Amino acid sequence: MSARLPSLNGLRAFEAAARHLSFTLAATELNVTQTAISHQIKRLEQELGVKLFVRQNRALELTPQARDYLPGIRAAFNDLRLATDRLRRTNDDNVLTVTTISSLAAKWLVPRLPAFQEQHPGIDVRITTSSALVDLAKDGIDAGLRYGRGRWPGLRSDWVMADELFPVCSPALLKGANPLRRPQDLAEHTLLSTSAGYADDWRLWLTAAGLPPDISKRRGLSFDMTFMTVQAAIDGLGVAIGRTAYVEADIAQGRLVVPFDIALPDEWGFYLVSPLASADSPKLTAFRRWLLTITGNAKDES
Repeated sequence: MSARLPSLNGLRAFEAAARHLSFTLAATELNVTQTAISHQIKRLEQELGVKLFVRQNRALELTPQARDYLPGIRAAFNDLRLATDRLRRTNDDNVLTVTTISSLAAKWLVPRLPAFQEQHPGIDVRITTSSALVDLAKDGIDAGLRYGRGRWPGLRSDWVMADELFPVCSPALLKGANPLRRPQDLAEHTLLSTSAGYADDWRLWLTAAGLPPDISKRRGLSFDMTFMTVQAAIDGLGVAIGRTAYVEADIAQGRLVVPFDIALPDEWGFYLVSPLASADSPKLTAFRRWLLTITGNAKDES
């Protein structure tokens, strides 16, 4: 007998609150009251027998169990949205479906989308995330943001932005019993990393900084998604190897700091890719121009 699934409303409330780290913003997104979000989260916690959120210094944070639970829930909702998109896409020229990895969506793309929607209110953008290489044409997806060298057969590739590698940490780690002042001090701290595709980042940066690369093997925590690594750094669990796109907003808002002036340029980068047959559609052309404009890579077409 299969286990009974928890309330769908509770899962929607959890996913939205976890994404915003705010019951108020989750309530606004779902068009319900903050009290309703609180009740739905409480009911979900009772159904699961697990506490999902804690409040610290007036901030909402995920429990370790919730962090483990969130990627699966987020993926499930993305699958539902994508399936619904496919059902509705027949002759719908106003829906633009873009796929990328979840961390880039959460930390970079989604916070910028309101500006595109304001400029193009007639285009309905749908974001789907996947860690696998998606067949855009087969899956009915208009475009993707991919990380690589820009060479994907059968796809148009437009350079979006470069990336740099550098350590980031909570401001609290600059003080305390083992203050982080020099790169050599990393040997006394827990190193945080992302396993999926970025497992070599610490070794590369340590080598560029003139430090023994074996420091990265002494002790550390590894996560399968970059946004989880970044959140662990914000929570003060250790020092993360950051990438520009994933940490620039947290640095700007003071949640993270860059302890050293050593950044390693990455030879790969992010590209907007699209099937050649539909690369010049009006909705995709508008999205491409907007994306390349905000990253400073727009070409003069005058």
